[in-house]
Amino acid sequence: ITETKKERNKLVNKVIYFDMDGTIANLYAVEGWLDMLRNFESYPYLEAAPMCDMFKLVKVLNALKAEGYTIGVITWLSKESTKEYDKEVRVTKRLWLEAHGLWACMDEVHMVKYGTPKHRVAKIHQGILIDDNSDVRKAWENHGGETINPIEEDLIEALARLVEGEM
Repeated sequence: ITETKKERNKLVNKVIYFDMDGTIANLYAVEGWLDMLRNFESYPYLEAAPMCDMFKLVKVLNALKAEGYTIGVITWLSKESTKEYDKEVRVTKRLWLEAHGLWACMDEVHMVKYGTPKHRVAKIHQGILIDDNSDVRKAWENHGGETINPIEEDLIEALARLVEGEM
């Protein structure tokens, strides 16, 4: 069976990567978050409230997975960094994902050094990145991917449109 280039591209694009901080986890609303990170405390990562209804998010992610989508996370570690603190932040971010029911939805999780270009981390560059950082979205788009800005667009509705094939 011969696939057309369009069919191959459609399959390649069926991957969605989430940023965490400021996208699905409201890190910046945790009182004193910046000082705590500068003091190598991982507490804010665990205490960050979800930025959307996690039950609805899990439901739509499971529907996307049923449609053949790969779901992943590409998130930066703290700008303040040591090897030990990076390890602690990775554990804490995983605990956050588990506590909010998202860990089981993930096919890939990448927790990388602050500032690492996310398009270099992704296994499939043409997928969709959901990220609150406009510079990160712009770099992703410049490398052939699509983006969703969760600050300007309702995340659940945008993902539901993907399930319905409208995006």
